[in-house]
Amino acid sequence: MEMKVVETIADIRTQVRALKAKGKKVAFVPTMGALHGGHLSLIHLAKKNADAVVVSIYVNPAQFGVNDDFSTYPKTTEADLELCKMEGVDLVFMPSTEIMYGSGTKYFSIEIKELNKYLDGGSREGYFQGISLVVNKLFNIVEADIAIFGQKDYQQFRIIEQMVKEFNHDVKLIMAPIGRAKDGLALSSRNVYLSEMEREIAPTLYKVLEEVERALKNGLLEPEMLLREKQRELAEKGFKNDYLNVFSLEKMWPVNKLEKGTSYLIAAAAYLGKTRLIDNILFEN
Repeated sequence: MEMKVVETIADIRTQVRALKAKGKKVAFVPTMGALHGGHLSLIHLAKKNADAVVVSIYVNPAQFGVNDDFSTYPKTTEADLELCKMEGVDLVFMPSTEIMYGSGTKYFSIEIKELNKYLDGGSREGYFQGISLVVNKLFNIVEADIAIFGQKDYQQFRIIEQMVKEFNHDVKLIMAPIGRAKDGLALSSRNVYLSEMEREIAPTLYKVLEEVERALKNGLLEPEMLLREKQRELAEKGFKNDYLNVFSLEKMWPVNKLEKGTSYLIAAAAYLGKTRLIDNILFEN
């Protein structure tokens, strides 16, 4: 099947329903474009779990705050489409904001409780409300059987997981492992903002997470002092710390004392120059 690029809701629904009518299982990979190896790993996972793959490319303005980089977010449309074609994607959905949100007064929004209080939700007001809104719309529009998201944005996955449960979306979520460069840096569209010197320093964030993980594996149950020490180390390297902590998987809240037999998220976010980097490790105590 030759890859098709569609821009309207009616067209993507027609195409997906035609695939389903042929008995094909459809996987969906939502993206904001500027595709890299991390996105390709999501597409590979989608292909393993379904017969046809839909990729959306849409930079969602609703998830950007006043001081965020919406206007300068990298856009590489031609390269993105070529990558999708090379990877055997069946459909690419590229709506405009007019198509996604329409015009006129809006009367509804999505409210989130607890799950967005810390991590990125605590640092970026309205961020996950914007993500939940667009993903909710995309799920209703594409009507896929499976949707693939990456672990790098674990809090996003947790919130969407809860949204699917509470809103009764008929879609199965699959979380893909974090794609990394050879030196450990988590792949991100925003990595292109890093200067050559910053790019050399950037993998330190992951190394710090690994050091925290080793300490927890060795029996440390109260990591507060260690986390403070690691924040100082990052600051000395030139990072401007946003958060570095161990979080519960249920509520995404910081944990002061770990319990045996429980899984946690060790997560960090920090600015290096003007670039905001995030990373995490899932840890079972």
